[in-house]
Amino acid sequence: MKKSPTENSGTASLLRAVAIVALWTLASACNPAQAQSTPAVKGDYVGTLAGALGLKLHITAAPDGTLSGSLDSPNQGAYGIPCADFRIEGQSLSFAVPAVGGKWTGTIGKGGDSLEGTWTQGQPMPLVFTRDSFVPAKTPSPVDGIWLGTSQVQGQSLRTQFVVKSDDKGQEFCSVDSPDLDLFDLPCANVTWADRELSFDVPVAQGRWSGKLSGDGNSLAGTWTSASGPPTALNLARQSQRVLPGAPAPATFDPAIDPVPVAGLEAVLRKDLQKSFGSGMLKPGSPVGIAIGVLRNGERRVFTFGAAKSDSLFEIGSVTKTFTGLLLAQMIGQKQVREDTPVRELLPKGTVVKPAGAEITLLDLVTQHSGLPRLPDNMRPGDPNNPYADYRTADLYQFIGRHGVQKPGKPEFLYSNLGLGFLGQALANRADTSYPELLKRVVLEPLELRDTTIALTAEQQRRFIAGYSAALQPAHAWDLDALAGAGAIRSTAGDMLEYLEANLHPRALSAAFARSHELRADVGPGTRIAYAWLCNTASGDYWHNGATGGYSSYALFSPQGEYAVIVLVNVTISSRGSFADRLGEHISQRLSGKPAVSLENW
Repeated sequence: MKKSPTENSGTASLLRAVAIVALWTLASACNPAQAQSTPAVKGDYVGTLAGALGLKLHITAAPDGTLSGSLDSPNQGAYGIPCADFRIEGQSLSFAVPAVGGKWTGTIGKGGDSLEGTWTQGQPMPLVFTRDSFVPAKTPSPVDGIWLGTSQVQGQSLRTQFVVKSDDKGQEFCSVDSPDLDLFDLPCANVTWADRELSFDVPVAQGRWSGKLSGDGNSLAGTWTSASGPPTALNLARQSQRVLPGAPAPATFDPAIDPVPVAGLEAVLRKDLQKSFGSGMLKPGSPVGIAIGVLRNGERRVFTFGAAKSDSLFEIGSVTKTFTGLLLAQMIGQKQVREDTPVRELLPKGTVVKPAGAEITLLDLVTQHSGLPRLPDNMRPGDPNNPYADYRTADLYQFIGRHGVQKPGKPEFLYSNLGLGFLGQALANRADTSYPELLKRVVLEPLELRDTTIALTAEQQRRFIAGYSAALQPAHAWDLDALAGAGAIRSTAGDMLEYLEANLHPRALSAAFARSHELRADVGPGTRIAYAWLCNTASGDYWHNGATGGYSSYALFSPQGEYAVIVLVNVTISSRGSFADRLGEHISQRLSGKPAVSLENW
C-alpha cells in the first residue's frame, strides 16, 4: 500500500503496481495503427476514472488516417504514456495502453466531441472522455503564464508552480503544481483577476492564494492561506518553461564483491551509503530512519541508520498481505475454509447475489486474480492523510453488493488492496471475530511475534517512529478498518526477521507456511505468485514490498540462498521509487556476491 486515494487516488490501479508504486513513463510516442478513414477524433480529451483520477488523452492522425496517441495522468505525475493499436469501426473506437496492461473500448459521440466507453484493467470501469474545448485568448492576459516560487514549510524549502491561462471569453483558469511533493495539475477554483490582483482557491489543499502582479509583469507577490496553518508569504517569478516530473534515473550497479557475511554487512553498507550520509537522505539533521534485519544460515543481525532504533516500530504496508496469505493457509489446514470456497459464502446473508457464472474464490483473492479493482470506488476519506480509517465493513459490503463477485472469464494478475482487504474481512467473518484478533490468535501468537500488531500499546506507541512524505514532511500514520488485511500491520525489524526466518525454517505453522509458498499463478515474465508472496522464478527468491503515507518496506527470503532481508524506512516512496526496495535489492546482491544496484543517488 502507499499514497492515499491521494497513490493517491482510489483508482491508482491505472498506473501502479505492487506496493503503491507509480508508473513514471515519459515516452512521447506510441505505436501507430491504421484507421479505416481520417477520423474526427484527433485532438485532446479529458476524462475522470471512478470520479477521482484525472486523465488526458492526446490523439493525433497522420494524413493517411493512421492514429497514434498518448495518455497523461497528471495527478500521479505520469505524462506521455504510449497508446497503441487504435481501431475504428464505424462509430466504435478502441485503443490499448500496453505499459499498464489496460484497454479502452467505446463509441465516438457528438461528432468526436465525446468518447464514451469502458476502461479495462481487470475489472471494467466507465471512462468517458470529452474534447478539451478550451480556446485560448488571442491575446493572453498580463497574468497568463508559468509562475514558480519557494516557501518554507516546517524547515523545508518547497517549490510551488502556478500555470495561469485565459480563454477567448476573458475567463482565467489555473492549476497548481508542487514538484517537490510529486503533485501536479491540482485544479483551482474561484479564479479572480482584476486590477492586477489574482486570487484562487485550491480545494484539494484546502487553501487559497492571493497576490498582485508587479509593474513589469514578471513577478507575483502574494500569500498562501490554508486551514492547516498561519498565512505564509508565497512570491513567484515568471518562468519560460514548466517544471515537470522527471523519469527516475536508470539504475547503475556497483561492481560485485565476494559474498558479504552477515557480520560484515553493516560496514559494507556504510561505505555504499557514503553519499547518502553526506548529502542524501541520511545527512545530518535528517529525520530519516532505517532499520535492517538480515540472516543467513542461522546467523542474524539487526542494525539501524539515522533516526531509527533497533526496537523502532514501522508501518509495513502491503507486506501485511503475506500475513493474510498465511492466515488463509492455516485456516485451510484447520478445515475452516477451502481454496475454492466462494468468498460470497463468508459474507453476511444477502450481501451479494450468486453470479450466473464462475465466482471469486479465496484463492483468487490471495493470488491477485479476482478481477477486483485496486480500491473500491466508494472510498470517500474524511481525512486524505489517513485515507482508509473511515472505510468500514458496511462500505465494503455496499461496494461488493453493487459490484458483484463474478470472476472474469480469463482473470489476470491485477494488484488489489481491495482484494486482500476483502479476504481478511471474509476470513474474520468465518471465525466470528475481527481481523486483528484473528491474526493475533492464529498467526502472531504461535510465532511469538510480540512486536507485530495492528493496535499499538502505549509502550509500543512510544517506539513508533514518526513517518514522513517523500519531501520529508511529517505524514499521518494510516489506520485501516475493513481493509486491514491489505496493509494495517506495524512491526520491528527484529520481529520481521523472526517472521522471515519462520518462512525459511518454521517451528510452528509449518504446513501453513508450506502451502503459502506454493506458486499458484503467473504475474508477468519471470514472476509468479503464491499466497500473496511474489516469486522471482530465476532465483527462487520470495518477496513483497509495501508503502503507506509515511513508510516503506521490503521483505525477501531466499530458500536457495538460505538468507532473508527486511528493510523498514520511515519515508514513503517518491517519483524515484522506493528507497526500501532499492536498499533491499542491494543487500540481497551483496549477500550473493552479485553486482549491486547503486545507492549513490539516495
